[in-house]
Amino acid sequence: MDNRITESASNYNNLEKMSVGELLSNINNEDKTVPHAIEKALSQIEALINIVVERLGNGGRLFYLGAGTSGRLGIVDASECPPTYGVPHGLVVGIIAGGNSAILKAVEFAEDSTTQGWKDLQEYNVSKKDVVVGISASGTAPYVISALDECQKNGISTGCIACNPSSAMAEVADFPIAAVVGPEFVTGSTRMKAGTAQKLILNMITTTTMIKLGHVVGNKMVDMQLSNNKLVDRGIRMIMEETGADYDTADELLSEHGSVRGSVEAFKKSN
Repeated sequence: MDNRITESASNYNNLEKMSVGELLSNINNEDKTVPHAIEKALSQIEALINIVVERLGNGGRLFYLGAGTSGRLGIVDASECPPTYGVPHGLVVGIIAGGNSAILKAVEFAEDSTTQGWKDLQEYNVSKKDVVVGISASGTAPYVISALDECQKNGISTGCIACNPSSAMAEVADFPIAAVVGPEFVTGSTRMKAGTAQKLILNMITTTTMIKLGHVVGNKMVDMQLSNNKLVDRGIRMIMEETGADYDTADELLSEHGSVRGSVEAFKKSN
């Protein structure tokens, strides 16, 4: 019998006999425990972020490597960095066991490979300048563990995000994070609390890193990509707030300079 906490029996039983309201209330009660589990791991998260900031500040990249839900979460976080912070695609990279097709549909046994993870990283010419973070709720995915092991052998800094303490993955990570969220509401369904914990930690890693790299001024995403009307309007209002200009003037500045940062800097130089 598996003794991993993420696979242990739910604190609830006879779920099929609960009303919808009871199910929602109980799921919500379990979800409330996730931030407290993360709070206990803040020092671990800080240690990883410090090396990520250092590496990215010196021309390196951040790689997320995972399988299933964990891999998808890494891809989501990586894909949101360019539009949110104006950084180039490829600065933060998400890789999932089974390749891009696994984003939409599970690829059987992809996470069990002990060679493919490292091969996938080599496609990007991973180097000592980079940081590779493994993501696995159980901390036992061979695809991730073997890749982190190879990274360590090649002098590449490694981190990991797991929801079991003292996992096999943590043993091959320089900067392990363990957010122990306990049993899932549906036994073993780690897309629930474990997935939520992983998403929150990923938010912390990239948000804090991008702030420290200068992509936020005050509390504004001054380098965000203006990819739709909502974001253009948000950019205009950011400029108004920072400069005191009216809407039309801020709109003209944004049209001319293409970014909130450039618009604010141009306004301040001319006034």
